[in-house]
Amino acid sequence: MTVLLAIGTSKGLFLATSGNRVDWQVSAPHFPMTSIYAVGIDQRRGAPRLLAGVDSSHFGPSVATSDDLGETWSEPDHAPVAFPADTDASLVRVWQLTPGPASEPDVVYAGTQPSALFRSDDGGRTFALVRSLWEHPHRPDWGAGFGGQAIHTILPHPADPARVLVAMSTGGVYRTNDGGETWSPGNTGIRAGFFPDPFPEFGQCVHKVARAAGDPTRLYAQNHGGVYRSDDEGSTWSSIADGLPSDFGFPIVTHPAEPSTLWTFPLAADSERFPPDHRCRVFRSTDAGASWSALSAGLPTEPFYPTVLRDAMCADNATPSGVYFGTRSGEVWSSRDEGESWVPVAAHLPDVLSVRAVEL
Repeated sequence: MTVLLAIGTSKGLFLATSGNRVDWQVSAPHFPMTSIYAVGIDQRRGAPRLLAGVDSSHFGPSVATSDDLGETWSEPDHAPVAFPADTDASLVRVWQLTPGPASEPDVVYAGTQPSALFRSDDGGRTFALVRSLWEHPHRPDWGAGFGGQAIHTILPHPADPARVLVAMSTGGVYRTNDGGETWSPGNTGIRAGFFPDPFPEFGQCVHKVARAAGDPTRLYAQNHGGVYRSDDEGSTWSSIADGLPSDFGFPIVTHPAEPSTLWTFPLAADSERFPPDHRCRVFRSTDAGASWSALSAGLPTEPFYPTVLRDAMCADNATPSGVYFGTRSGEVWSSRDEGESWVPVAAHLPDVLSVRAVEL
């Protein structure tokens, strides 16, 4: 077994590999001195394709692809993700790169800032704006979260290419069931305490949404205050925050095979973005959020202050599943036993923005 862990940071992309998920070899940075907010690993072909959202302060945002595990990279001469001239908008950043379902092996989605969805039909080399979402009547009222206005979650349905869910800060969850012809909000039950009406149709600051493996109608969400589950693909949501030390945080990660298992990394509050009690702990539920367990074996025991961002936590597809997270202080941790114990992958990296892992 070989596991590849892609680590996007504020100063480049690092690729780590391991045969046992204990001892790791970490590369020098690819795309040094660029921010890598989005990493995708597409395994729908014979060889995995790596996709990186490269954000250069000099050249601007782009998307690069590699079909040889980072030995070489391909990047088009023109911007692969760009707003049409008539939109009067310009791309700030690519926040998400998500392969489509297996039945559409050339489809890749990109979520951007400002909040927009782009679709590629050539494996991530060129993208076109999904105008139906961009022209949604709610769009003028979508706001910006603390990190900006962006679509950061894209969840294609694994069996039905016509069904796609996206989430944004701020705006909430939107869904299409007709291949993107129309989009409707899916936020019923998600609280937005900063509004006079705390349960609006849209406008929620959803931080991340994950789909349960084996049950595509089940979703989990980490909100700006609130952890939720939906059993009807986003039509309604219910709180599963009881048992957590805080309902604020950024990531939510689902098990690759067990629909009732998920992980999160709580923070104390939106005004205190440290782990509760300044303790480094991952929380896991194995019963769809009915109860939670703190997992910390091998993690730092001294006071711990860093944040784990929404895309800086993931699980791999090995058995048992590996779990990974990176911090804004440049530490990356790995568990090969679903969170029971942890080992360091790397330290002293730049600010970790995104992680993705697969068994090759």
